[in-house]
Amino acid sequence: MTTRDIVEQFFGLLAGGDPDKVAEVFADDIDWYVPGSESLPWTGRRSKGSEVADYLRTLGSNIVPEKNVDEVEALLVDGDRAVMLGHFTRVAKSTGRTYRMPVAMHFQVAGDKIVKLYLYEDTLKVAQAYSE
Repeated sequence: MTTRDIVEQFFGLLAGGDPDKVAEVFADDIDWYVPGSESLPWTGRRSKGSEVADYLRTLGSNIVPEKNVDEVEALLVDGDRAVMLGHFTRVAKSTGRTYRMPVAMHFQVAGDKIVKLYLYEDTLKVAQAYSE
């Protein structure tokens, strides 16, 4: 499978909503980074593919998943790397606030597994959506 195939498989599984299935496209050892703060428990670094499902469950428990809107505007691939450019719309479960932001995701693939995922988003906008 190509880098594009694997990243597209990731997005398809993500849309399917099964965290364990999504985790299967990740290698055992990964470089995962979602910037944020301690007030947002799903942010931070992860180094094991086994942590991906827990990340998605934690995120899912803090948002209203059925109101997610993920807009992929472009998927750029160069060898073993891919970058997704788009927008995410989320609803904070604790406050009911909707937030929309541009995002970029940086992937690296080795073999048939994702070994790197960095998510770049407007972390201030996210934090403000959850603040009381």
